[in-house]
Amino acid sequence: MKRVAFLFPGQGSQAVGMGKALYNEHSDVRALFHQADQLLEKELTKLMFEGPENELTETENAQPALLLSGIAVQKLLQKESVRPVMAAGHSLGEYSALVAAGAMSFEEALPLVATRGKLMEEAFPKGKGTMAAVLGMSQGDIEQTLEQLNDDQVVDIANLNCPGQIVISGSKEGIDAAAGLLKENGAKRVLPLNVSGPFHSRLMKPANEQYAKELDRITFSHNEFPVYANVTAEPVTDKNSVKELLIRQLYSPVRFEESIRHMLDEGIDAFVELGTGKVLSGLVRKIDRKTKTFAVQDPDSLKKFLTWYKGGS
Repeated sequence: MKRVAFLFPGQGSQAVGMGKALYNEHSDVRALFHQADQLLEKELTKLMFEGPENELTETENAQPALLLSGIAVQKLLQKESVRPVMAAGHSLGEYSALVAAGAMSFEEALPLVATRGKLMEEAFPKGKGTMAAVLGMSQGDIEQTLEQLNDDQVVDIANLNCPGQIVISGSKEGIDAAAGLLKENGAKRVLPLNVSGPFHSRLMKPANEQYAKELDRITFSHNEFPVYANVTAEPVTDKNSVKELLIRQLYSPVRFEESIRHMLDEGIDAFVELGTGKVLSGLVRKIDRKTKTFAVQDPDSLKKFLTWYKGGS
């Protein structure tokens, strides 16, 4: 049997029309989408299929939309007896990975991530925080450059994505100042990201206390397979560790590159990105270009993956 690892994308991968082709073709997916609308008491399906895009991009909508589209694909693969040996998610995607691994139920996770999105939006004044991708600069050089900022210019490393791509997060003033310094110190480019807040920075800490209370309401179980945690880049199966790591994840860097390298060390035939977009597949190829990747998000990509998994080329 082929050894595959599931990957679940985070914010930024949402797009109007996400999940629609699979919804049209599979009654199981339709049932899951209708359940999601009931759980959230809102028309998430309509927003995903029709937009508007700016509303879908709002954190409290994007997070449940991404979890829903990822779990819809996972349910279809499960029906075809596809079982991963491990999984990881990028930021919000970690919740999708934990649902796939049986660590928490879809019914509890979906409202939880909507609340997480709301708390993240409220943690820092709207429009005052942002994120940017730094290309062509090492982590050490970025850290040294950020030390040159004034105390009121708050910027942290947020995502360690792949060689030569690291995301920073902080106040708008801080990111603007950092961008200039980073370019002076050798960064090839500093690209602003289309996000609504300074995620994975210390500016998210105000959300902690309330979010910890939300997590107290969730029933956690031991994972059926390891999920590599964003905070530690290490495999987690124990339900007692999951909660603490999810709280820390709000304000800690996403150690994605390290997670992928650790997963590769365990011997993987392919990484399968579930849900929407191909962002993580692209990052994996930059980490190790020999690694096989699939992005399953519509009937054609589902068929292509299943053909390979069940013995085709």
